[in-house]
Amino acid sequence: MAQSARRALLRLLVGVLPAGGLAACGFQLRQPAELPYQRIALSGFASRSPFAEAIRRELPERVQLVEQPAQAEVQVVADEDRLHRTVVASTAVGQVREFRLRVRLRFHFATPQGEPLGPVAELEQSRDMSYAESYALGKEVEEQELLREMRGDIARQLLQRLAAQGRATAR
Repeated sequence: MAQSARRALLRLLVGVLPAGGLAACGFQLRQPAELPYQRIALSGFASRSPFAEAIRRELPERVQLVEQPAQAEVQVVADEDRLHRTVVASTAVGQVREFRLRVRLRFHFATPQGEPLGPVAELEQSRDMSYAESYALGKEVEEQELLREMRGDIARQLLQRLAAQGRATAR
């Protein structure tokens, strides 16, 4: 009986101490951007743009995307939305063994009337991905997931910058 109580106490300590240590060091999960805007317009994005979709997914629920810039409080204007896929490594017979995926978004924020609220900014992510022709279907799924993840990260960074822009303009 006493041994089982000690084991339970030990399990509790093993589970609680690391969490307490993380809390004491200031560790905190990444929080969504606190946007000072209620209505945002996305301009300059291609129809069905993966970046525009990533931004939609990352927006807080209280923020509404509007179609017309005149209805928005601020615009996110895409100047360039690129995907580069290059071969990094190949075999002696020319079979691809590794790709580098790179996504880049150049953008700026603007008023509903189209006046820029700051300079053009650029966010870029890249990942290397191994490739094997015998696993082509699985590698295609892996590539799409990597691209979705990279675009999501860029969208979160963009929204953090938009939140900072909104705080700076409110002062």
